[in-house]
Amino acid sequence: MKSISKFLQLVFLITTLSLMACSSPDPDIDSAGVLSITAVDAEKKYTREEAVIIDVREKSEWDEKHIPGAIHIPLAQLSNRIAELDQYKASSIIMQCHSGMRSAKGAVILHSEGFQKVYNMDGGILAWDGAGLVTESAR
Repeated sequence: MKSISKFLQLVFLITTLSLMACSSPDPDIDSAGVLSITAVDAEKKYTREEAVIIDVREKSEWDEKHIPGAIHIPLAQLSNRIAELDQYKASSIIMQCHSGMRSAKGAVILHSEGFQKVYNMDGGILAWDGAGLVTESAR
């Protein structure tokens, strides 16, 4: 009976260690190396000039409402306009869209192009608005 108990303990220990080894060391980093950031933390980083914000929404969305000073590059154009962002390669870059889905794709594109400090803003402009942060309109 003792040998079965010790065997089960050993199996449990090995399973636990295996699962721990496979988990990401930082829960805020996804498998593509992209960091997540809340709208409030993004605003703090941005206003302290520790990051730039890239808005990957379409022009009509941008015109309706955007973060003052953000760089507008629609997701469909991002791969062809990477050179415009080379000056920010060593900087923190916060990707932003409407809800966080398109910007996550944009963040993966930038990371694959060698940008190391790329964040995806959780919740996009919806979260920014929800936190009562400043936006402007092009209309």
